[in-house]
Amino acid sequence: MSTAELVRQFVEVQPLGEPFTPATLLRFGTRKAVDLELARLVKSTALMRLARGIYVRPKSNKYVGIVPPAPFKIAMTIAGGNVEVHGAEAARMFGLSTQMQVQPVYYTTGPSRRINYGGMHIRLKHISARKMVAPGTNVGLAISALWYLGKNQVEKATFATIQKKLTEAEYIQLKESVPQMPAWMAEGLMRFERERHG
Repeated sequence: MSTAELVRQFVEVQPLGEPFTPATLLRFGTRKAVDLELARLVKSTALMRLARGIYVRPKSNKYVGIVPPAPFKIAMTIAGGNVEVHGAEAARMFGLSTQMQVQPVYYTTGPSRRINYGGMHIRLKHISARKMVAPGTNVGLAISALWYLGKNQVEKATFATIQKKLTEAEYIQLKESVPQMPAWMAEGLMRFERERHG
């Protein structure tokens, strides 16, 4: 089978609205051959180029037309899955802050970069691997929020709010993540636990 046929087959089975990068297609042939077929598919409208190096089979809705993928999905695709919501947004999602982000920002252990698509700017911000615990989960979201708030703003009520928003299994996972937390965060969580069961 030719590179073009293999690329077409791959694209045909991709879920609508799920972004992917050409890197996933390099097993089918040279970069040039893959790019050429992707360009053909974009021209035929079977595929949509969201931004440089990001493609998607367009998903459409009869009321709004083409529905772009969520910014988080695009960030996950670019960073290879190692992405977490920015701490400011995580804190807002837990009800710990009212600050709203104008443009989506995500943490990654990979390089920082900006992606522009459809008038939107998505920013990937590099952070150290030790700050990225359980990315893509509610536990990771909670830890991201705690890092963002910092030791001077995290108090007993902060942990109480987080505990109420997590399922029992997620809260257990949060407690099991103590070895990966900085001392101030781990001590605060353990103090909250002692007082809660006190």
